[in-house]
Amino acid sequence: MASTHHSPLTTHPRRILVTGAAGFIGYHVSEHLLARGHDVIGVDDLNPYYEVRLKEARLARLVGRPGFRFAKLSLADRESVAALWAVERPARVVHLAAQAGVRYSLTNPHAYVDSNLVGFMNILEACRHGQVEHMVYASSSSVYGANKVSPFSAHHNVDHPVSLYAATKKANELMAHAYSHLYGLPTTGLRFFTVYGPWGRPDMALFLFTRAILAGQSIDVYNHGNMERDFTYIDDIVEGVVRVLDRVPAKDPAWDAVAADPGTSNAPYRLYNIGNNAPVRLLRFIEVLEHALGKSAEKRFLPLQPGDVVSTCADTADLERDVGFRPSTPIELGIPRFVQWYKEYYER
Repeated sequence: MASTHHSPLTTHPRRILVTGAAGFIGYHVSEHLLARGHDVIGVDDLNPYYEVRLKEARLARLVGRPGFRFAKLSLADRESVAALWAVERPARVVHLAAQAGVRYSLTNPHAYVDSNLVGFMNILEACRHGQVEHMVYASSSSVYGANKVSPFSAHHNVDHPVSLYAATKKANELMAHAYSHLYGLPTTGLRFFTVYGPWGRPDMALFLFTRAILAGQSIDVYNHGNMERDFTYIDDIVEGVVRVLDRVPAKDPAWDAVAADPGTSNAPYRLYNIGNNAPVRLLRFIEVLEHALGKSAEKRFLPLQPGDVVSTCADTADLERDVGFRPSTPIELGIPRFVQWYKEYYER
């Protein structure tokens, strides 16, 4: 297996650029990096895909903290990205900005091309010209698509996406590989599995369910509840992101071009799953939520939606081996924490 050289960022504050800093994961990652003593340049376009007030509220918790600077810009704007780089010159990049959501990609496909392809390209170019030491970026468990081999492994083939969102994330992995190969830019892609927790996204099931149950409205339960998700708590995601950021990938000398392994490369390129490795049935998830809310849900059972997969489960062996960590927060802990945050935030 490839050796990967550690260069812990904790030894001295270094400048890290976080895209999507007003987003759910980006906000939490930024907060964690600031707490570690880094300078963080947060970038976001505060687009109205979901309520901008929530993005602004996350951002307000970062702005004014020592070491944090914010730039409002669209990553699809090449000149703005280049200008930002000329001023800030980040040492490392955590690229989390993207047009998210599987279902929205069915109705607004162009948003995904602008953000996830054009924006990603502009970040890659900036990293290359700015001699960035390591670019860590968000991929998604959705790349596994029609794959039925479980748990999902980064060493499996992922050539059958079932949504445009998934296709753009797979494209990101391929684009990153090209840059790692051509220019020696170290890149690591992280396939996140159904992230939830405080300050979460309003388009995600936990948020939608909580809002509906508290309002006495019915909730939509797809595939008649026969779904399983590897729900991953936000703190575990952040821990994984930061540990991976510290570990700059090297070329894998054992990589075999004949029996090519998709998860590693003869370029400084890696892919990891960050998931809980413990899929939860959707009905169990709702049960834990009902308990945390002290209120029952009225369920409306519906068929599987286009673009959705029935089950996800992350193989996290590589993450565990390389950075000594695997997510493990159970929903019995994570959901009540979300509910507590939700009530405090919306009752204000």
